[in-house]
This record gives sequence, C-alpha cells and structure tokens, in this order.
Amino acid sequence: MKNYRAELTGVFGDPVDGNPTGVTMEAAFADKGLNYRYLTLKVLPEDLEAAVKALSVLHMRGINLTMPHKIKVIPLLQELSRAAEIIGAVNTVVLREDGSLFGENTDGKGFVQALANRGISLEHKRVTLLGAGGAAKAVAVECALAGAVSITIINRTLERARELVDTLKKHTRAEASCEKWEGCHRIPEHTDILINGTSIGLHPDGNQKPDIDYAGITPGMIAADVVFNPADTLFLKEAEKQGAEAVNGLGMLACQAALNFKLWTGVEPSLKVMEDTLRKEFITV
Repeated sequence: MKNYRAELTGVFGDPVDGNPTGVTMEAAFADKGLNYRYLTLKVLPEDLEAAVKALSVLHMRGINLTMPHKIKVIPLLQELSRAAEIIGAVNTVVLREDGSLFGENTDGKGFVQALANRGISLEHKRVTLLGAGGAAKAVAVECALAGAVSITIINRTLERARELVDTLKKHTRAEASCEKWEGCHRIPEHTDILINGTSIGLHPDGNQKPDIDYAGITPGMIAADVVFNPADTLFLKEAEKQGAEAVNGLGMLACQAALNFKLWTGVEPSLKVMEDTLRKEFITV
C-alpha cells in the first residue's frame, strides 16, 4: 500500500523566518529518496512546552531548536548527550521509539567534523577562541572533548569567558585560560588553531572582521570561522594573507545538518548536496 504520510522533522524558533536549514534538509531527503519533510515553525517562548509535547502527538522524528529555546527545552527532555549536558544547551531533539526525548548539541560537533573533513585533528592542539557566546561555548567544549590540549578564550566580557573556562576545567582534560579582549588584541604565541566564534562578519556586515593583530597569525596556523554567510569572510582572507589555512563556516553548518539528518533517519546524507544547497541560498558579499 502506498504511504502518503511523510515523516516530520523541523525547527522551533522565534524568530525563525530567516532560518535556511529546511532548504538543505529537504534537498538531502530528496537525494536519498526519503519521504521526510522539514517544517520551519515559529514557536513563542511561552508555547515551547506545548510544542515539545506535540512531537509525540504528531509522531515527529525530531526537531531542531534555535533561539530562544536551546536552554529552556532541557527540563522537557528525558536524556541529554554528554556534550549537551556540559554545554547546557540543546539544538537537536530526537523522539525515540519508546516515546522519550533525547537532547543533543551538534553545533560544536559540526565544527569538529568540518575540521576532520579537511584532515585537521584537534589532538594535542592549542586553540585560541574569539568569543564566549552560545556557539563559541559549543565549539570550545567539543574541541576539548576531541583532544585539544589547551584552549584560550578571548572575550570582551571577562566574566563570561571565566565561566566558560570553569566549564572546560570541570568537565574536560584541556587546560583553559582567558584574556579580556581589548583593542587590537594579540594572538597568543604557539596557537595552532584560531577560531572566530563570534558573529562578526556575518551578512549583512560582511565588511567587518574581528579586531585582532593579524600579524600574529603565522604560516601553518589554522584559521576557522563559525560565520557561514559569506563563506569567505574578511577574517579568513586576512588570515590567508599571513599564510594560515582557512576553514569557513559553511562546512560547519553542513556537517551539523548532516549529524541531525542521521540522528533522525539513520541514513548518512550527501554532505556535498547539503553544502551546495546552502551555498546557493546565501548571499555572498
């Protein structure tokens, strides 16, 4: 008998109108011949609990969460991954066969996977991270879990940086320290991987770049950006001028989506299809 019911996934957020995830997910579903749909759903903060309960009512496979729901969803879930527990935020929920809800955070995992796809290992690497917000925290935790030997957090608000340092020291083996971001900040010597974990340079502000001393970037260093639109940010262009290898945020976004895809379907998606679809969606400035 022909099945007219699609398996449902999606994203809860507010605002959510500009979220491009559905486009790449739908392309990946079609590429694998899966009868799945991805719904971009506006969910107000006061309606989050009702929306999460609806997952089982509608027999959805799972959901992504964007602002402002990543933290507030946690009490509504039955189990968290180790990373989600450490980070204190969830961006992906899986509805299991027994009806329980499992929370994962694939933000940092997507970043680490994007590096791995370029043949870059975090084992014994010294990482310098610009920023201490939600994305930066996820990246820092996953870098530490992946074997980074040390992580230096550079942030405008020192208190927030210290909180992240405390989290890393408590839950991982990585050495962690922080510096207050003041003026044209110098990059710590012996940095192996420099990461822009801020939104500086994100469209429509593609003419901006982090205020750092780019002369401190050395050949052989890896420069990675979480900003994905434009893919080739000014931060990465300046780093390349100094001889660094650039890793853009598009790979992180695609890898994150691919991880979510597999969590819901059990199928490995085509990363190329996802990256190509995202690239077509974004405005390059």
